[in-house]
Formats: sequence, C-alpha cells, structure tokens
Amino acid sequence: MDIASAYIESVKKQFWYYKTIAEKAIDQLEESKLFTDLRNENNSISVIINHLYGNMLSRWTDFLTTDGEKEWRNRDAEFENPPANKRELMLRWEAGWACLFNALEEVTPDNLTSIIYIRNEGHTVTEAINRQLAHYPYHIGQIVYAAKQLKNAEWESLSIPKNKSAEYNTEKFAAEKQQRNFIDEALNKLRKRGV
Repeated sequence: MDIASAYIESVKKQFWYYKTIAEKAIDQLEESKLFTDLRNENNSISVIINHLYGNMLSRWTDFLTTDGEKEWRNRDAEFENPPANKRELMLRWEAGWACLFNALEEVTPDNLTSIIYIRNEGHTVTEAINRQLAHYPYHIGQIVYAAKQLKNAEWESLSIPKNKSAEYNTEKFAAEKQQRNFIDEALNKLRKRGV
C-alpha cells in the first residue's frame, strides 16, 4: 500500500476510534446527565454533540467542492439549542458522522494535495482532514471528561484502568513483535465490551 492510501485508511480508523470512545462514555450516563452543565460557562455533553454535528455537516458536505463554512450554518446556535432528548441528540450525532465518513470515501491519493477552502482560507485536503482530526478529539475529550465527572466512582475506564499499567504492559510485551495498529486492537476491545 502506498503512503497516501495508508494515510487515508489511518484517518478513517482514527475518526472511528474517537467516535467509539465518545459513544462508550455517553452510554455510561443516564439521559438527564447529557444535559447537565458541570459549571457555568462549561458546555453540557448535549451542547458539545450539537456543535460537532453542526461542524461536521458544514465541513464535510460537498467537502471537495464548496467552502467548509457553509452559509446555512449557524455556529452560535449550536451552543444554545441542543435537542431536548437523547434520541434526537444521537440522531444528530450519527448524521454528522455519516456525513464525515461519506466524504472520506471521496478522498483519494490523487486529491490529497488539492486545495479546498474553510472560510476562504485554502487548505490541502490533507490539511483540512488533519484540522478536523485535531478538532473532534478535542471535543470528544471534553465529552469523556464530563462523563467521568458525572459518573464519578461508577465510571468504567475507556483505556488502561488506573493502577493497571504494569499488567497492561506485561500483556503487550508477552506478545510477539509485529506491525499492528493500536486502533484495531482498541476497537476490538470496545466491541467485546458491547460497543
């Protein structure tokens, strides 16, 4: 596989991984907790999801041919008017991610260096993807942090549990050396846990 194709596949796995991590955190919470602000000026999980939805639709709709900041987007409203229930919230979540993954199917090694625009600023396709690959995990980290705070002692770790690093490393170093992607293994573990 050439480096450009490997990059595209890696990007898809990274986005899928972070989507899955957020969903595992969301699944640990009672519905009402999704709408709870931790403190003034901090967004609830529902607001963060609503913002991600708006951003994803804007950035990934006609990704290769139109500016990533669509005229129809109302970014400020994303922080004020999230859906009122989990069902509607998760419908937006899935719609945003579907828009992203559908757009990534249009990315090829040949168009990675093509120029696209976000607010009239030119980016290569690679730069635009990397921009979102940094932006979404930033907000997913907020979702996970908020969920952990809201769940408190009942929180189930999404990575290496506290005080379990030695066990984890022992298992890793007992395996034969081979080329593998941590995301594949992480996704498999999450699937086994019911994701």
